[in-house]
Amino acid sequence: MFTGIVEEVGKVVSVKTKGDGKIISIEGKRVFEDLKVEDSIAVDGVCQTVFEIKGNVFSIFAMSETLKKTTLGDLKIGNPVNLERALTLSTRLGGHLVQGHVDCVGIVEGIKRRSNTYLIDIRINKEFENFTVLHGSIAVNGVSLTIARKSGVVITVSLIPYTLENTSLKTLKRGSKVNIETDIIGKYLYQFYKKDKTFGKLSE
Repeated sequence: MFTGIVEEVGKVVSVKTKGDGKIISIEGKRVFEDLKVEDSIAVDGVCQTVFEIKGNVFSIFAMSETLKKTTLGDLKIGNPVNLERALTLSTRLGGHLVQGHVDCVGIVEGIKRRSNTYLIDIRINKEFENFTVLHGSIAVNGVSLTIARKSGVVITVSLIPYTLENTSLKTLKRGSKVNIETDIIGKYLYQFYKKDKTFGKLSE
């Protein structure tokens, strides 16, 4: 489990194909304070397991299913990636509860600057539209953000300059792909509602 508060932006230093998956090695600094083999770490919002550590470089193995459903399959040497270690029971929950289980890959449709904020329009898959609500939480490449606007399958998130400069989101442009994870609470409530139609009548 994660919070969506990025600890640092790492850099991909190696990508190697192994079977139907890929070994991705990433260089970082802050996350190595207590990082160990078998620890979970979010890489651009995708929960992965560290299987090797050499100096300030750790390696993960992304399976074929992960490569199909996230942007990890598109990573190349030199690409920046958001990194966050799994939270502990004493961690401040500054963002929201993020599992690191990506729902879909969204497409950036536009980026606008408004005064001291940036508005990013992202198109998500139709099947996940019901899990997004105005002013609700969403994780974009592992960054906890608030939905500022919503129009069908297009959501708009608002970023302050600090967030943009201290995450890999600063490299986004029109057409960029991003990992999307909708709010876990919303997903569970929606599934409960679908299975028990009386849920919507409880307040009547």
